[in-house]
Amino acid sequence: MRCAALFAFALLMLAAPLSRAGTLLIESWRVDDKALWENVLIPAFQRSHPGIEVRFAPTAPTDYDARLAARLADGSAGDLVACRPFDASLVLYAQGHLERLDGKPGMQYFEPGALLAWQTAGGKDAFCMPVASVIHGFMYNKAIFRKYDLQAPRTVDEFFRVLDVLRKHGVTPLALGLADGWEASQLVFTNIGPNFWRGQAGQKALAEGRARLTDAPFVEALRFGARMGTYLPAGAATQTYAQSQAMFAGGRAAIYPAGSWDIARFGSAPGLELGVFAAPVKRRGDPCFISDHMDLGLGVNRRSKNKADAFKFLAWVGSQEFADIYSNRLTGFFTLSNHLIAVRNPVAKQMVEWRNSCASTVRLNAQVLHRGQPSMESVLWRVNADVLKGTLAPEPAAATLQRDFDRWYKPPQP
Repeated sequence: MRCAALFAFALLMLAAPLSRAGTLLIESWRVDDKALWENVLIPAFQRSHPGIEVRFAPTAPTDYDARLAARLADGSAGDLVACRPFDASLVLYAQGHLERLDGKPGMQYFEPGALLAWQTAGGKDAFCMPVASVIHGFMYNKAIFRKYDLQAPRTVDEFFRVLDVLRKHGVTPLALGLADGWEASQLVFTNIGPNFWRGQAGQKALAEGRARLTDAPFVEALRFGARMGTYLPAGAATQTYAQSQAMFAGGRAAIYPAGSWDIARFGSAPGLELGVFAAPVKRRGDPCFISDHMDLGLGVNRRSKNKADAFKFLAWVGSQEFADIYSNRLTGFFTLSNHLIAVRNPVAKQMVEWRNSCASTVRLNAQVLHRGQPSMESVLWRVNADVLKGTLAPEPAAATLQRDFDRWYKPPQP
């Protein structure tokens, strides 16, 4: 009996929460960043905080939300929690799982706009520290552009003139497939769209009921997508994101609608001289807007056994040292702090400098507009893919978007 009891006790200990006094545990979905945390970030923190042990324990992105929620509910979650933007983390805060961070050391380095994805309505409570964003644009093959004496386009007309020249010379203009669904929405519609609906102003007008998705700015963005769809490679409907990456990396297409997260991948592609340009504006001199997607924050588990050390770590995440390491070692992920950082990768540097001349905006449906069913995210995927395929015209596409939105969204009454 004694042996059986000891065995049962041992099993309980093995199944016990991974987070225990003396060791900070970081929850995250960023599996690809494990080596960076273990070999660079955590050692950098420990140089100024000896004696604090830290473990980075990521969960596969597709499983993260459900498993984190379960661990928070049963008390076995880590001390620090990687926060997805907007509602996914707002729900965790509303359920009492995350600490309020207003006034905590490190938070003073983030302007109000940087906190947008991790605060309650009206900015009352901040519950995660912003860590990084990714920026959308278009990557291009500089060698191909030089060969045909092309310049990076700045306006819509210039953009399509470039595509015409490329096609005339037998070059596939765009490395873009539609098989995975999300590309049509996130790499096209919410990439180029902010220059039509004027960024946050358009998003806010939709949320307040002062604008509809059938209004001219949204229809114009869909028309851009429909026109762009005529330049896609053969077989685009069944081409995956990975195949599009391979096509561009191999020099088999000139332009790649992209996010900054792909810089590192293409930076190591043999023979590819990488350039980048922002989403085109309608006319030269128009104000520009960039999709600057708030991707990752970090919160403190309210039931942490190591809360004092967790706040020390969080304060370090708010430091210039962290911002510099993260922005330069994880190329294409940009700090949201107000620290002055010298981004060393030239393509990443160019993209982050767009913030100096263009207004940043979140993806159209990231805040508030995706809360009902059918979700705006899923509808945007389907509708934009059909527009790019040429099976759905822009005006009916806009009507479909608005009809599905009307099924559940009621703007707040003044």
